[in-house]
Amino acid sequence: MTESATPPARVFGSVSVAMVTPFHEDGSLDIDSAVHLADHLVKQGCDSILLSGTTGESPTTHQPEKDELVREVKAAIGGRAFVMAGAGSNDTAHAVRIAQGAQDSGADGLLVVAPYYNRPSQEGVYQHILAITEGSDLPVMIYDIPGRTGVKLEFDTLRRLAEHPRILGVKDATGDVASGFVKMAETGLEYYSGDDGLNFAWLAHGASGVISVAGHVIASQLRALVSEVDAGDLPTARQEAVKQLPVINAIMGGGQGAVMAKEALKLTGVIPSATLRLPLVGASKAQLAELADTLRRQGLM
Repeated sequence: MTESATPPARVFGSVSVAMVTPFHEDGSLDIDSAVHLADHLVKQGCDSILLSGTTGESPTTHQPEKDELVREVKAAIGGRAFVMAGAGSNDTAHAVRIAQGAQDSGADGLLVVAPYYNRPSQEGVYQHILAITEGSDLPVMIYDIPGRTGVKLEFDTLRRLAEHPRILGVKDATGDVASGFVKMAETGLEYYSGDDGLNFAWLAHGASGVISVAGHVIASQLRALVSEVDAGDLPTARQEAVKQLPVINAIMGGGQGAVMAKEALKLTGVIPSATLRLPLVGASKAQLAELADTLRRQGLM
């Protein structure tokens, strides 16, 4: 083991899960299961929870539901973990209202994604993220995921945004760790892995933490991974990362992340229902069988 280094800054925590939003079988919000899940994740090692991200089915949950989630989860885990709320929309005014509602409901920070589908210019992306940031007093993490938004966050745009005193982090799902390494060094922003398969690579390059989907069932293993990297023990961290790959592949490889995470949580008895809202639908029988087999082999059910 090498001599440990000083861990990076972590305003937003180090092990976070982009939490699913549980629903009753009739499709209504299951707030009791959401609170139970958040508490479970914290007990498993999460020091941050992201509510109403894409994995939380943010496109099909409404603002009163988002606000209730923040209020109830914050009441249950506040002080034990950072509560971050997604404030994403391709309608800037709507996103500002979501951000304000999250702050009023007790969120500790915001995740702001680049506007999707309408493909604005880089100036439009900048103005959109700036408007949401100015709409609240909370620290902001930018979510860069061009594969879903259809909009790349150019380095010059990121440099401009990094000048804002409350834009402090980036969740990176570009798949480009080398570029992120340069960006985090130049901007001073906290970087978080947005791809479970690249968690080790990001951490080894100096990222502050991970925002995981597979963490719904391997949060304690992710906590171990971060601790090993912090201690400078990269060989052990690498071995831990390899052990996590079967679960990561089962949840993120064969199906949609929110779908497979809910199915995994139901299989492991953490939530009672894997109900989704359209356009998402449940996993196929083959996907479920493969997921269950992987969870059994990994000792998770």
